[in-house]
Amino acid sequence: MRLDLLSTLTGVQSCALVGQDGLPLEMQGELGEALAAELAALQLSGERVGRRLGVGQVTRLAFTSDLADVVAVFTGGFALGAVLQRGIDTRSAQQTLARVALSLSKPGQGLPTAELLPTQDGL
Repeated sequence: MRLDLLSTLTGVQSCALVGQDGLPLEMQGELGEALAAELAALQLSGERVGRRLGVGQVTRLAFTSDLADVVAVFTGGFALGAVLQRGIDTRSAQQTLARVALSLSKPGQGLPTAELLPTQDGL
């Protein structure tokens, strides 16, 4: 799946991809489900912060807690993120998130649209 490469990086404990509707599309790791829910909330908060401060769209977010580092990328309505072991260099995870986000934003490379999905009669 799209997050397989990310989940194999050193220190990555969980990762998630959230769709434009805020629902999880892919999750890996013990905290995957919780991360997906929080990514949807962070995306909405980022949109509000960008709008209120007049700084434009928030496309990347990273923070450190007592136990973990969290990195997230937002593009085209999608949210991707990872929870990493605290103290691990997050650059490779951030680069991988950016590559996955770029692939989602390319025409024909993202998730299938309703027009591309098969109908009930198979046509």
